[in-house]
Amino acid sequence: MSPVNNIKKFFNQLKDTLLLNGVSTGDSNLGPWIGGLVGAYVVIATGLGFYWSNIPDAFDVRANAANYALKNNQEVVTGTTTTAALLEVIDTLLDKPGGYIHNDITPPGVFLDNMANWEYGVLIQSRDLARALREVLSRSQSQSKEDVDLTLAEPRINFQSDSWALPASESEYADSRRYLDAYLKRLPLRSQDGSQFYARADNLRFWLSMVEKRLGSLSQRLSASVGQRRLNTDLAGDTAASSSTSEPREREIRTPFFEVDDVFYESRGAAWALIQFLKAAEIDFADVLDKKNARVSLQQIIRELEATQATVWSPMILNGSGFGLFANHSLVMASYVSRANAALIDLRELLSQG
Repeated sequence: MSPVNNIKKFFNQLKDTLLLNGVSTGDSNLGPWIGGLVGAYVVIATGLGFYWSNIPDAFDVRANAANYALKNNQEVVTGTTTTAALLEVIDTLLDKPGGYIHNDITPPGVFLDNMANWEYGVLIQSRDLARALREVLSRSQSQSKEDVDLTLAEPRINFQSDSWALPASESEYADSRRYLDAYLKRLPLRSQDGSQFYARADNLRFWLSMVEKRLGSLSQRLSASVGQRRLNTDLAGDTAASSSTSEPREREIRTPFFEVDDVFYESRGAAWALIQFLKAAEIDFADVLDKKNARVSLQQIIRELEATQATVWSPMILNGSGFGLFANHSLVMASYVSRANAALIDLRELLSQG
């Protein structure tokens, strides 16, 4: 049923209720009744909106893994921390105050675009890690068999983010969580029914390559808040390269004014999820990182991303020019994201060395 029909149904029910209680719909007292109800609804919806807009706190990935292992009456093994971190992030996405609101079509959720975009950033990073789990982290080599639970989990978490019915996005993501949990429960098993997590340098590099592209895109979109004239470097470095259609040598890139805060909060959500995942990877890939003397490089990436979670004291995301009178929160965010991405590129290069 559409929101308009829902509103009509509500007021028809209100009218019937008032008639049953002896209040005429033509009575002059009906106006204050309706006005009071509408006013109360606005106050409640506004309060819920502020409450639902609070960004969840980070969690301790080591303690989180121990909790999942205790719940399953199992020990923590290689891969438990990373998989449990992904499960907890999805749990947070679905079970935080207000639940998953990216697909809401009624107030107050429909008006909370900042939180909706934060959720989308978290979702994108969760999808990338689920893909890495399915394609490389759970497989010994390219010819090995895919894990049955991960083949069911990954397509479900890639379901469209704004479907509110038949099926709702939440139900698909909840199914993905269920299959990921089944994979986690099989990790410690030593039988044929067990699952695997291979903490190898090449597997870590595969996942980090996806993260690198995501951060690079976010950095460009954040920087475009002030508008830039950019040279087309799409085919640079290859004299024989070509594209399907010709593009201008130079073009202006600018994020539309009403999308500036959307990109900011999407970046904030992506960074929040990445912090949890990278901390988990530091534990599961400890031997690999220590062998390459790369642990401190990963820790520096985490530190740069943690800076993106600082409190925003301004009531709105400002979009001042680069050296103008007013702040530009997008450029500040772009600075942290770009530095994290640069450190990530260095880490991948370090992991590729013998």
